Amino acid sequence: MMYNLLIAGRMEPHELATILSSTFHLSVEDVDVADYLGDADRRNWEASVSCEYSALRGDLSWSLEIYAQKSIADPPSESVLAQRVATATGVVVLFPAMEHLPSAYWAATPEGNVTRVRLYESDEEAPVYVVDAVEIPVRQLPNAKVMRIPEVVRELRIATPITDSFREQMPAHLLAQRGAEWKFSDCLAAWEKLVVHLASGWAGSGWCPPDMYRERLAARDGLATAPDQLPPGAVTVLRQGLQQLDSTYAHLTKEDPRGSLIGLLLGAEARGRQLGWWWHRRPEPLPW
Repeated sequence: MMYNLLIAGRMEPHELATILSSTFHLSVEDVDVADYLGDADRRNWEASVSCEYSALRGDLSWSLEIYAQKSIADPPSESVLAQRVATATGVVVLFPAMEHLPSAYWAATPEGNVTRVRLYESDEEAPVYVVDAVEIPVRQLPNAKVMRIPEVVRELRIATPITDSFREQMPAHLLAQRGAEWKFSDCLAAWEKLVVHLASGWAGSGWCPPDMYRERLAARDGLATAPDQLPPGAVTVLRQGLQQLDSTYAHLTKEDPRGSLIGLLLGAEARGRQLGWWWHRRPEPLPW
């Protein structure tokens, strides 16, 4: 198993060897910790766990590439390993998030917190790393802005089984043309993502940016009239799927007769518009 950790703070290689041996339940002699540019002849290539470290510039001090042999029983997850390194050494340890963003990372702190961070890397040959933002204050990163990071919410991997089933019923050429059917499919996916994310208690992020919430309510608007060329199988999936999603959304929200959500998302003047019922319900509390 491979682990990719980034260190913000000072630590010594011998500290890391001790932590890895304890975490993987090995003797220190069965752990190899070495400088990436060091002498290869001094490496323990038979070690069960090996770690190469490289010095970095900017807010980060080290990059760690850790490899655990397949013989290791029950290896820890990347987040667990990061937290153990942070707690034992007093440094902040970053590890990659699942989202397809080069700047999206998690950070484990010595205090036991795990928070989202935004990491930027310069284009220089020896890049400078800047932790631009964190979602909770981290005293070891005093220059980072404390803010919610909206782009990672957009990239969350939210399952959309209803949309997947709908697309399976659609002829491939209709979706490939990226016409009305393709746009309709995208609207269904956006609405399903909102309902699933809401039902999960905003899992993976803890919140939803208001502009994304507005976009996904607008996507439900786009499902009011189905394209003419939908095959019978797709119509059946759509009818049943929309009934399920709409029922779940209605159950998880409450009536908003004063249009407070509409005012927040579209402006006060929009309260007099003819809008779908989904605009007149709101989650409590609001997710931003």
